[in-house]
Amino acid sequence: MELPGLEWLNLIARWVHLIVGIAWIGSSFYFVWQDNSLLPTKDDPERKKLQGDIWMVHGGGFYHARKFKVAPPDLPSHLHWFKWEAYSTWLSGFALLVLVYYLGGATYMMPADGDLSQAAAVAIGLGALGVSWLVYDGLCRSPLGRDDRWLAVAVVVLVAVLSYAMTHLLSGRAAFLHVGAALGTIMVANVFFVIIPNQRKSVDAMRKGETPDPVWGMKGKQRSVHNTYFTLPVLFLMISNHYPIAYDHPHSWLVLLALATVGAAVRHVFVLRHTHRAKAWMLPAAAAAMVAVVVGVTATRTLDSPATASTDAVAPLTAEAAGSLTPVVTAIVHSRCTACHAAQPTWEGFDAAPMGVVLETPEHIRHWAAKIHEQSVASEAMPLGNVTDITPEERALLGRWIDAME
Repeated sequence: MELPGLEWLNLIARWVHLIVGIAWIGSSFYFVWQDNSLLPTKDDPERKKLQGDIWMVHGGGFYHARKFKVAPPDLPSHLHWFKWEAYSTWLSGFALLVLVYYLGGATYMMPADGDLSQAAAVAIGLGALGVSWLVYDGLCRSPLGRDDRWLAVAVVVLVAVLSYAMTHLLSGRAAFLHVGAALGTIMVANVFFVIIPNQRKSVDAMRKGETPDPVWGMKGKQRSVHNTYFTLPVLFLMISNHYPIAYDHPHSWLVLLALATVGAAVRHVFVLRHTHRAKAWMLPAAAAAMVAVVVGVTATRTLDSPATASTDAVAPLTAEAAGSLTPVVTAIVHSRCTACHAAQPTWEGFDAAPMGVVLETPEHIRHWAAKIHEQSVASEAMPLGNVTDITPEERALLGRWIDAME
């Protein structure tokens, strides 16, 4: 397919993914809130049938929702199922993974020093999705599944192992996206293999005049709770490809875990708020944890970055010296960057400059100096996979030149 066609497919898939993802996460958040906000039902004094009810006001109207402990006395004629939001989110997300990473070429999938083939990298990515679900599902079905606290610890270990493996096998941005895709796969597999089948068992039992087994609902609820804690970490991982300061860190798997933990903690605070158990200090504590992550990531990157070390080892350039180095800097950018960042790129796979960043003249380079510093000096995320073999010394020279030109 011609590049414009792929671009349109990418745009459409990304838009659809956003739309259905909002629908899925919105319904998930709503039902978690509703479950945790139920009050004892006044017209059910024996409390045998109902878990509780909640009155709500929204959009100019009043709503009254009730939840049965196991099932209602009679099966209603119309029953709405929440499932297509989840399936559509995964399908559109997987389509994006194929379009951007599996068809995008080795530069998107493999690190600069990687020796895997594109096919092997794709196989690793796909394997991560399937294996993550199988291990997670096995943990839930094991004796650990009877204790939510120990199960949570086991799931965190699973995510840690997955993060370490992906960040050591794939490029930083591909690794983060695949960890997010693996968690998203677990979420939708929970719906497809556990939550919906158990709900169908309950409906089928009622149609036969039988009382559904409460265990079916309890297992579905456990997976649903897991899904709600995955949401914010997955959202972070889905946008992480825009932030090389995270995925291009020398210890990126720890950065991933730290930021995902902050996201899960924030979600936990909101869950506690539903039952009025949240404390005033909790959100500020999460904010403080985020600041600690930022400080830690910045400090460790400064210590580990060869380009930064080279920059610090040389005296800053004067404006006059920077001006005389402009032809040298332009030559570096032309040899390392403009194959993609040109009005008419020569690098295969690009029909326009990525993000509209054209770097063909000294004026272009000055205009985009801050972006060059961010992507090629501070984070070393560009060139992708370092396919043009830019050296630490060249990065350092770019940094010194940009600092002097500001």
